[in-house]
Amino acid sequence: MAEQEAPVRVLVVDDDFMVARLHAEVVRGLDGFEVVGSVHTGRAAVDAVSELRPDVVLLDVYLPDVSGIGVLEELRAAGHAGLDVIMITAARDTETVSRALRFGAVHYLVKPFALTDLTDRLRQVAAARRRLAHEAPLAQADIDRVFGAVRAPAPTRALPKGLSEPTMRLVVSRLREQEDAESASEIGDRAGLARVSARRYLEHLVTLGWVEVSLRYGAAGRPERLYRWVRD
Repeated sequence: MAEQEAPVRVLVVDDDFMVARLHAEVVRGLDGFEVVGSVHTGRAAVDAVSELRPDVVLLDVYLPDVSGIGVLEELRAAGHAGLDVIMITAARDTETVSRALRFGAVHYLVKPFALTDLTDRLRQVAAARRRLAHEAPLAQADIDRVFGAVRAPAPTRALPKGLSEPTMRLVVSRLREQEDAESASEIGDRAGLARVSARRYLEHLVTLGWVEVSLRYGAAGRPERLYRWVRD
């Protein structure tokens, strides 16, 4: 029996207690993740990272003592190089974004955002960590997947006419929930979409290379197209 992977340990940092609780609930709802702590100040965040050794920090910028960017800089200076930080903030100014990038934030989410955006980022980070956990040398394609997992935008940019961003995110979310390949009808049922509508979104994802297609042959008639998420 294969050894079960350890869960990704997440520390939540936000000055708003209700927001911190909401983000913690999102993390707890994901398979393969656990919340190791929730704190509300910059100093508490630095102390919690040293004490709890999380894999990922969800880090707000607007904290009552030290800014989230200051926390990020301090964590890097302290040698927490293997820590993945997802900035979660209302700050949109170029200086803050630039400093977050320079000090190694893997994602930057601007409030308000859909909770599916947060789950997507967490899954991307987890996928990259899994790939980097193996000691074997990586091929260029593997390296591209690692960098793509933490840097690639959601597949909702420049959608073809007739496709909507919210529905695309819903389809992507349903695809990521299922490891086995499924038909457009099966995915559509889980997403609350008609088969024809689901297939339009799925075929667009195929053209992006984010979904692969296989065929299921029945007793008679055309083979059925099955779709499986392969982006992360």
